[in-house]
Order: sequence, then C-alpha cells, then structure tokens
Amino acid sequence: MSADSNFDPTRLPPSLPEPVDDGAAAHLPGTAMPPIALASTAGGEFRVDRVPDGFGRLILYAYPKTGRPGVAPPEGWDEIPGARGCTPESCGFRDHAADLAAAGAAVAGVSAQDTAYQKEAAKRLRLPFPLLSDVDGRLAEALRLPVFTVEGENLLKRLTLVVRAGPDGGARIEHVFYPVFPPSEHAAEVLAWLSRSAPGPL
Repeated sequence: MSADSNFDPTRLPPSLPEPVDDGAAAHLPGTAMPPIALASTAGGEFRVDRVPDGFGRLILYAYPKTGRPGVAPPEGWDEIPGARGCTPESCGFRDHAADLAAAGAAVAGVSAQDTAYQKEAAKRLRLPFPLLSDVDGRLAEALRLPVFTVEGENLLKRLTLVVRAGPDGGARIEHVFYPVFPPSEHAAEVLAWLSRSAPGPL
C-alpha cells in the first residue's frame, strides 16, 4: 500500500461492481463449526464454535481487509467485485450492535489480517465487538470459505455466517449471506432477517 492523503475508507465510491453468487458458499448451511479458537482484538482467543453466553446466535461476518485513512488500497481494489467496503460494513454492525444484541445475536468480524492490524481498526472505528484473525487460514480451510488473492495476500471473500448452538452443545451454520452487497447496508439486512427468523431445528 502507498500513501494517499485523499483516501477515506469510510466512503464508498459510486458504481462499485456487484459480486455474483458463484456457488462458493452453497455447502455452508447446516455445517458444524470447527473447534477453532482465533486471536481476538478483545484479548485472548475466541472459539468460533461457541455462541457467547447470553445469546442465541453468533453473527460472524467475514471481510477481506479494512483500509486505513490516507493509505491507498491495493491497485485495482475498487474493480474487484466485493472487495471495497469493509469499513462501512463494520461501522454498520457497530451502529446496529445494540439492536442485534436485543435480537439475541452476538457479533464478531473475521479477516485474514493479524491482530495488531485489526486492533488499530477496532479502536479507530470504536467497534463494540471483537475482530478475529484468521491470518493462518485455519478457519477458511476448515470451512472451505471462498477466498481470493491480491498482491500475494489470501483474503476472505465477504460473507456472513449465522451460527447457532445445537441441542448437542455444538454450533452449526444456520444461514449464510453470500454474496454481500452493498456492504454498507448489510448489518440492517442481517437485523431484518433475524426479526423474521425464529430459531427452528438445525
């Protein structure tokens, strides 16, 4: 990345290309979450196969990478369908965090960035939920999540998993949002889905 004093990751440019459903997430609904613990910006590790106490669901939104003010994104970033918009998406989940909690859902974000990178974003954006680091690709490999490569980095494609604890104590993927577009409106989309989706059998 290079310096660009005009770059503002909170703003989306017009006419972003819309991602299409390539079927890369079709296998995920009903899948058991693997017993993987990822480093968290809240400190320690976060088990992705456990819905946090006090909640019925875990909203785990995967995103490629957040940008930083004044730092240009990778070359051609805005032309890659689904790449741009990680900061507006995270801000949307921040702004709807209380409503999502009231609907019984905890929230966590996950990307392939390391925890130090994520901590800067979490602090700057005042996120009330953790960001999780899948820097070694363990979760992506275990769930066969869709990924893409830019400038030698393997990045997660944008998607959201609704994870729910089952009667056996394990957690399974109840619903998948993929592709996600526009990212700035996705938290509201998740909240609307929760409002009309009473938990049924997994």
